[in-house]
Amino acid sequence: MTTELRRLRNYIGGEFKDAADGRTTEVVNPATGEVYATAPLSGQADVDAAMAAAAAAFPAWRDTTPSERQKALLKIADAFEARAEELVAAESENTGKPLGLTASEELPPMVDQIRFFAGAARLLEGRSAGEYMDGMTSIIRREPVGVCAQVAPWNYPMMMAVWKFAPAIAAGNTVVLKPSDTTPASTVLMAEIIDSILPKGVFNVVCGDRETGKAMVEHSTPAMASITGSVRAGMQVAESASKDVKRVHLELGGKAPVVVFEDADLAKAVEDIAVAGYFNAGQDCTAATRVLVHESIHDEFVAALAKAAAETKTGAPDDEDVLYGPLNNPNQLKQVAGFIERLPAHAKVEAGGHRVGDKGFFYAPTVVSGLKQDDEIIQNEVFGPVITVQSFSDEAQALEYANGVEFALASSVWTKDHGRAMRMSKNLDFGCVWINTHIPLVAEMPHGGFKKSGYGKDLSAYGFEDYTRIKHVMTSLDG
Repeated sequence: MTTELRRLRNYIGGEFKDAADGRTTEVVNPATGEVYATAPLSGQADVDAAMAAAAAAFPAWRDTTPSERQKALLKIADAFEARAEELVAAESENTGKPLGLTASEELPPMVDQIRFFAGAARLLEGRSAGEYMDGMTSIIRREPVGVCAQVAPWNYPMMMAVWKFAPAIAAGNTVVLKPSDTTPASTVLMAEIIDSILPKGVFNVVCGDRETGKAMVEHSTPAMASITGSVRAGMQVAESASKDVKRVHLELGGKAPVVVFEDADLAKAVEDIAVAGYFNAGQDCTAATRVLVHESIHDEFVAALAKAAAETKTGAPDDEDVLYGPLNNPNQLKQVAGFIERLPAHAKVEAGGHRVGDKGFFYAPTVVSGLKQDDEIIQNEVFGPVITVQSFSDEAQALEYANGVEFALASSVWTKDHGRAMRMSKNLDFGCVWINTHIPLVAEMPHGGFKKSGYGKDLSAYGFEDYTRIKHVMTSLDG
């Protein structure tokens, strides 16, 4: 007996559609390794149709009042909350994430973020009107940019979709959003929920692969391209967008340093770092995966972290005792395993370092010590449940090691010395610095990095402003 596969469809101009040429791709549950759905493998015709729908809807949506856009977003937040169980189930099937943690740790912040941007819609700020030249009054208008092409990743499909569409729509833009080809289910469900709330064409979902995303970014219609993904993908988007000078918003990789000084609360640091490193199987660009520990407490810290790793559990989505589920796909499992297989002789695997089971894409919580600054696993993003540990001798060396990578998204400092915490937060070259904690995010504060971690901000008023453009209007007082 065969189970009929679920059929996911694009959402274009308020209608659910297959790909124009009928092509599909299989969608696999990472917890089982089994195919559970098909999704459109969209081509140029589908992208053209979505862009045309978004462009047609833009003038009317642009001209809505902030209060009207706020009301729509609040309805979306309420609807997502009302159908939370369905969204969590879809996201878990998408990703293999634990059902309980997805319900408690992802859905509530996601709904809160939509409500934040609903409020932000009514709080756009600008320079007050004034006379900066005799006989002339200047006014600043802040306007939506237009159609936004948005590409979301597979590590947080549902939440990253919110980070994309909520600020764009709040600002008066229209959206064409592409979920990852491995995790389209929750985004398509979002479209079903949104369908009765937003005007047709304001929000569109196009499923597909890398080529679909490329066609979206290269399309002549969008005024802005936004992507959360790898550095390689971000560089390709920036290059493609440069050909017609599109605005670009990039949230790319990370390699967060976690700097633990000798006066830190060791037990709290180990406990919190283990959670922040292994949550979501370490598939988080802000994950606490590169720990730098003062040499005087290095051995004690490593032993405690290895013990915490051994006590951390991965497993099926319905297991209430697990911290994280599988890696997203076979390629990601191969990538994570490859880093461990290629470790230099001076490295030591203190815990984990192996696949868990033969069903699904699970990998054990892993700790690696004895590493040097130029080792591959220190310089490159693993994106898995692997925490590396290095030692440092003083504050200067800690900063040298922390800043000595090409990524610059997030970081943390663990110390009881306020002055040292302030010095480190000033000198760490990262878009976020946490002190005695790691990974909490709030809608009101910006998320985004420097260097090869990209540019532009998600969340906060800064993220909202990224989806607007500034116009100067000057009028003569002489009539």
